[in-house]
Amino acid sequence: MSRSVWKGPFVDPSLLKKVEKLKTKANPAPIKTWSRKSTIIPEFVGISFLIYNGKKFIPIKISEEMVGHKLGEFSPTRQFAGHTPADKKAAQTAESESAAKPTAGAKPAPGAKAATPAKPKETVDNAKK
Repeated sequence: MSRSVWKGPFVDPSLLKKVEKLKTKANPAPIKTWSRKSTIIPEFVGISFLIYNGKKFIPIKISEEMVGHKLGEFSPTRQFAGHTPADKKAAQTAESESAAKPTAGAKPAPGAKAATPAKPKETVDNAKK
């Protein structure tokens, strides 16, 4: 469920104070924040933030496309380490099997037996009596 329109977007009050102070400075330093739940408002565009992800601060420069999103959306808390080795091994064997199968128009390797055509199955008419 989204936030009520009449309440407006949530922005941490201390974060608003820091942004207002930063607007007056000529060479602003990034704002360090733990408030991942704060919504990005148009006043934040062009400002750099250091957003905490639970382990370290992730540097983010706010652009116009980010307005309306939360700060935490741009600072992932989990690192994807990849799939298990079993999945990698299965993918590797499937890849090697597909490489080992010859294509339809490919010539057989020298010394390999040529495929013999299959014999037609006996039907009731030509079966031995």
